[in-house]
Amino acid sequence: MPITSRAAIVRAAPGEFEIADVVVDDPRPNEIRVTMVAAGMCHSDHHMMTGDSVAGHLPMVCGHEGTGVVQAVGPNTPGWSVGDAVVFTWIPSCGSCRWCAGGMTNLCDRGRYLLAGHRFDDEGSFRFALPDGTDVGQMCQVGSFSEHTLVSVDSAIRLPAHVDLEKVWLLGCGVGTGWGSAVYAAETEPGDVVIVMGVGGVGINAVQGAHHAGAVAVIAVDPVEFKRDAALSLGATHAFSDMDDAADFARSITNGQGADRAIVTVGVVSGEHVAQAVAAIRKGGVAVVTGIAPDSETSMPISPLELTRYQKRIQGTIYGHANPQADVARQLQMYEAGMLKLDELITRMYALDDINEGYRDMIEGRNIRGGILF
Repeated sequence: MPITSRAAIVRAAPGEFEIADVVVDDPRPNEIRVTMVAAGMCHSDHHMMTGDSVAGHLPMVCGHEGTGVVQAVGPNTPGWSVGDAVVFTWIPSCGSCRWCAGGMTNLCDRGRYLLAGHRFDDEGSFRFALPDGTDVGQMCQVGSFSEHTLVSVDSAIRLPAHVDLEKVWLLGCGVGTGWGSAVYAAETEPGDVVIVMGVGGVGINAVQGAHHAGAVAVIAVDPVEFKRDAALSLGATHAFSDMDDAADFARSITNGQGADRAIVTVGVVSGEHVAQAVAAIRKGGVAVVTGIAPDSETSMPISPLELTRYQKRIQGTIYGHANPQADVARQLQMYEAGMLKLDELITRMYALDDINEGYRDMIEGRNIRGGILF
């Protein structure tokens, strides 16, 4: 039978999260209902509050990062059992489209439904509803800001029973997106000079990724001193409050050439941020754009001649070019071996009722990473 759950929903944008009762549907074939343990408070969910990202259906249960325990399994869903521990992947992986077949599961065709709100296989069907029957959308096919959620197995990765679900929720988005931005999208090589612009929940993992890829200098840029200090403790070699100072420093240690890679992981990306990254890299360098820009941001003050004459590259990335079905297991092994830091990323855990306080703390620079503990 459907169950009732407390959840954080967005009714209108711009606005704040509202705690409301929602009805969670029974699982259909290839679906699992999950009792949540922890959820990550990512900036992407804040974009839904502000309207920088446009929801396909409101109201919507937000949250796309989290861990939990399977509470019910749909019929004809082999390989899944009640009690399985899971972490969510915010882009479903169908396993059979062109992209999944090529190992690029972050580009799975089902990604087109991330903000639609409805089931990807039934546009008239929603997994959440208000008690009066009003359909409620589900962010990224996950909706982790709810005590219970219902997802396709394509959005879940089974975890070993021994893992700490209060920590590894970070592997669902922030770690993979940031790490992959440095290691996969930027193709950081040993000896590189790398600038990471913005060292919040995603950028801090780009710092970790660049460090472990062998960068000789990892230059963190953030106006918040607390975040700069955290970056220096997690692999950054230098930290600046201003991008111009970071670019000048990169040129000072590269005979005037500039950084090999610049990764844009600020919370709200503008065209000016991308232009600063392009200006900071050397001939043949790469500027990776990871952070989310508002839908209204449509221009970048960059000279096309600069791209041609200096063979610079602007590389967009979603999920950091990651392949979560494979990468989560690798990152979990690295965490357990002490090579990847997770505990140190979590500044504070909040109750679901305190979600708006948590997002204020994020916007005001008091958190590297905040999460919800159910």
